[in-house]
Amino acid sequence: MPFQNNFHKASFLKSAIKSVIYPLYERRLFSRLDFTQTPHHVGVILDGNRRWAKANPTQFGDTSTAHGHKAGAHKIVDLLQWCEESKVQVLTIWLLSNQNLSRPADELEPLLEIIGDTVDDLVRRGNWEIRPVGSMELLPKALQDRLIKAAEKSKGIKGVVVNVAIGYGGRSEIADAVKALIIDGAKAGKSAQEIAKDVNVDEISRFLYTAGLPDPDLVIRTSGEQRLGGFLLWQSAHSEFYFCEAYWPDFRRIDFLRAIRAYSQRHRRFGG
Repeated sequence: MPFQNNFHKASFLKSAIKSVIYPLYERRLFSRLDFTQTPHHVGVILDGNRRWAKANPTQFGDTSTAHGHKAGAHKIVDLLQWCEESKVQVLTIWLLSNQNLSRPADELEPLLEIIGDTVDDLVRRGNWEIRPVGSMELLPKALQDRLIKAAEKSKGIKGVVVNVAIGYGGRSEIADAVKALIIDGAKAGKSAQEIAKDVNVDEISRFLYTAGLPDPDLVIRTSGEQRLGGFLLWQSAHSEFYFCEAYWPDFRRIDFLRAIRAYSQRHRRFGG
């Protein structure tokens, strides 16, 4: 029993020290950031929701995937506020891959509903322009309609432009862009040879889901995984990457600021 009491006291003391030190460190870190070096476009792979749920059951023992995704959804508004204060202009968040659409219905349906509710909440706040990106045709019609309405209602809002990647896959995006380029050329009455001449980096870029926006300067992935997994494959050719150990629901402002600091300290060579 004495050992257990000492353990709890030590844990409490450690937590108390953190609660004092972290805000001070966070303010110091923010004050020292060079906002002339802030990335204009940040992409974030929101990874670790399911593992977070298993490690953080509710008081009723819920460790479901839905529990983790709800916790992750609540973190998105925080992320947008951190982007605003750090002068980030475009944010792309990966909410659902096209491969995830093959998950069992009892797991997928609650997730799609959470995504729809999250997008609706972002629109209601009226602070950001929401742009859904991904293979929309693969999504249920009801969710497609919600996303279309979200884009229409938020269009032109001055603030961070938010690309919500839903049913998204990097390879599929490139394939769709090439298809669109070919169809566009055919509609213009061009021959196969003429269309082939148009297939270049700039032309393909015109047909990407993110056409008209700058490529991401910085890509962040949470949960400790150090891979892109197909996220913005074309656009991230010259991006800087930052991998964070925290699961997405545990991602903090201090983690975001560390990522921004790491980016600002790097000398970008753009492929050189």
